[in-house]
Amino acid sequence: MANDYVHGYSPREAQRLADQATTLSELLHRDTRYPDNSRILEAGCGTGAQTITLARNSPGAAITSIDISASSIEIARSKVESEGIANVEFMVADIFDLPFDDGSFDHIFMCFVLEHLPDPVDALKRLSRVLRDGGTMTVIEGDHGSAYFHPESKEASKAIDCLVKLQEMAGGNSKIGRQLYPLMSAAGFGSIEVSPRMVYVDDSKPSWVEGFTKLTFTAMVEGVEKDALSNGLITKDEWDKGIADLYRTAEGGGTFCYTFFKAVARKG
Repeated sequence: MANDYVHGYSPREAQRLADQATTLSELLHRDTRYPDNSRILEAGCGTGAQTITLARNSPGAAITSIDISASSIEIARSKVESEGIANVEFMVADIFDLPFDDGSFDHIFMCFVLEHLPDPVDALKRLSRVLRDGGTMTVIEGDHGSAYFHPESKEASKAIDCLVKLQEMAGGNSKIGRQLYPLMSAAGFGSIEVSPRMVYVDDSKPSWVEGFTKLTFTAMVEGVEKDALSNGLITKDEWDKGIADLYRTAEGGGTFCYTFFKAVARKG
């Protein structure tokens, strides 16, 4: 698995992921719960931004959380331990070379991972191997093409497109959310159900203005400034106006919309 995370591994990015997970917890995970004594694999846990919610929602399940980055695993382990959570085991492991026997898990959970992989269908097939027959696979992804806002701004749209292009250059796909059904079908899963989870933010929702528009989405776009400029995708003046206009959507009279997609499928 390529260790080519377009957002980087800075402390700021770790904080952004934590802010994102906190803000989106109810929207994305209200129906993510697993039975006691079930074996769960969290594939691509990163710094543990989703792991805490996953473990709290299913306190009786045994969760194995893996990531290719040893430094991310250490951060995730520290976070989980500080929360007093005891039902998670961490391992450094590659989704494309899983160190588990066939059918080792009852359920697999993966959030914001496929978008970074050059071959998502292969990843899903390899994960399917370690899932028991009848077990479920849950995948959550965003779709940067679903972002729209008021006031409109061509510079803000261009700044977002820089992130889309940079992720494509790194071998990923930041518009993958809309493709979850065909991807999971191609990987051999059945009983696939995909539900869109839309974020709508206006100034009557201050916690979402802060937690999503500012600290999650705009912060994510801001994080690729250096690469966007060095690759000639945008001028500095366009970039500065685009970011300012994204922040403007978080002010009075502004609105912001974005759609996540959650797919749940069954093996066999």
